[in-house]
Amino acid sequence: MESERQARHDNIRTPRGRYAKGVARRNQILGVALDVFATLGEKGALIKEIADRMGMSQAGVLHYFGSREGLLIWVLGERDRVAGEKVPQDACGDPLTRMAEILRHNGDVPGLVRLYVSMAAAAGFPGHPGRDFFEVRSTDILAALRDGLADLRHRGRIRLDVDVDAIARLALAAADGIQYQWLIDPTVDMGSVIDTIVALVMDVPPTPDVP
Repeated sequence: MESERQARHDNIRTPRGRYAKGVARRNQILGVALDVFATLGEKGALIKEIADRMGMSQAGVLHYFGSREGLLIWVLGERDRVAGEKVPQDACGDPLTRMAEILRHNGDVPGLVRLYVSMAAAAGFPGHPGRDFFEVRSTDILAALRDGLADLRHRGRIRLDVDVDAIARLALAAADGIQYQWLIDPTVDMGSVIDTIVALVMDVPPTPDVP
């Protein structure tokens, strides 16, 4: 059972099978889909809009992703990839500040925030096609946060009494929650909630790395 679960998760991180075919075409569709969802969000005839822009049928578009839900999951994965490229790891001094900057970037693509929030809520139900994606996403983000925070604690950058696992989970919960709040009140600075966590745990000023 555990090996089957791991295989599913590895397949989400590195898609194989039919998704490995027509990679260039799939990526073209993803680029268009990202723009459509960023502008319009998850509503109306979005698949038709993507198909029209690509000069394809709706069935032709979905062929590359297996289903409508498959396309939505790929769009969210692409959203994360693009945001990560805009805020590279070495651009910030710690993983929490990077998360804050990525959240601020998400404010430029409101439709994708709506899609993320609605899909994340729906994926809480067993059997939802997006459940594995969100499970893997959370696992990977938590691992990256824990590792980054543990390294900072080892280097004396954060308080020694900080529970890196608890802070990682708090940060992820705050990031998910603030995106919902931002949909209700777009004046909210989504990164500020993570900035507050940074201020609470990183009370030691940076020091130059010692060779």
